[in-house]
Order: sequence, then C-alpha cells, then structure tokens
Amino acid sequence: MRRVARVVLLDPDDRILLLHGHEPDDPADDWWFTPGGGVEGDETREAAAVRELAEETGITDVDLGPVLWRRRCSFPFAGRRWDQDEWYYLARTTTTATRAQALTELERRSVAGARWWSCAELTRTHETVYPTRLAELLRRLLDEGPPAGPVTLDTEIV
Repeated sequence: MRRVARVVLLDPDDRILLLHGHEPDDPADDWWFTPGGGVEGDETREAAAVRELAEETGITDVDLGPVLWRRRCSFPFAGRRWDQDEWYYLARTTTTATRAQALTELERRSVAGARWWSCAELTRTHETVYPTRLAELLRRLLDEGPPAGPVTLDTEIV
C-alpha cells in the first residue's frame, strides 16, 4: 500500500487547484486530481504534502492545515495497478501562478497542466475528477469549515 499525501489547496477566492492528468500513452484518457504524491523514506506525510506541492506546482508559500479526508483507492495507471492510502491536507495560499518544478519522468509524460476551479465549476463539470465526490466535499468544507477530525471517504476502485 503506497502512502500518499495530497493537498486541497485553496486560493483567497476559495478556488481549488487541480492537476490535469492522463495515461502516458493516451491523452484522451484524462482526469483532474489534487496535487500530491508518495511519501519518501521516513518523511512525514506533512513534509510529503509540502514537497509534492512545490514539485508539481512551484507553490511554496502555503499554510498547511489539518487532514480533512482519508481515502483508500486502487487504479490502473501506466501499465500497473496502484494501491494507495491517501491523506488530504487543507492548505491555503495567496500564490496562484503555477509552474512545475521537479516532475518525475512519468509525471512529465502524464501531467498536462493545472487549473484553479471554483466550487460551482467543479459541481457543473462532466470531466472526471478524483476523488469522485470532490465537488460535494469542497462545498461542505467551504460551508462548514474543516471537520473536527479526518473523514474516511469511501474506497474507490477503478
């Protein structure tokens, strides 16, 4: 099980930053997802969240908040199955310009860019977004604030 830290990054207008990914050999097989990635060595999940955000977006000026959600997922990608235990951290920033700083070779072949989404845009989209209930989760977060403790999301198997 791969340990993963993800970031629910919000700007001053409460928009969320999502990355646009696709299968390396099939750009038409695409989806949107939160920045983040695997924990390396003995680093903490918090450190992994901040590192991954910097590598994937160039954004380093963030206030990392609590873990909002936890999710287990399993999906095919790049010719293998990935089984992940994901923790989603809330973060805020005033920086909205993005520029990938240190993508892996696989990320360079499969990440097409980034975009800030309003909750309304996320609710209306017909594009694939992970986790699949992200629009609903974001609406609840904006309306009620962070949960008292991490919420366990349904396991997603693709």
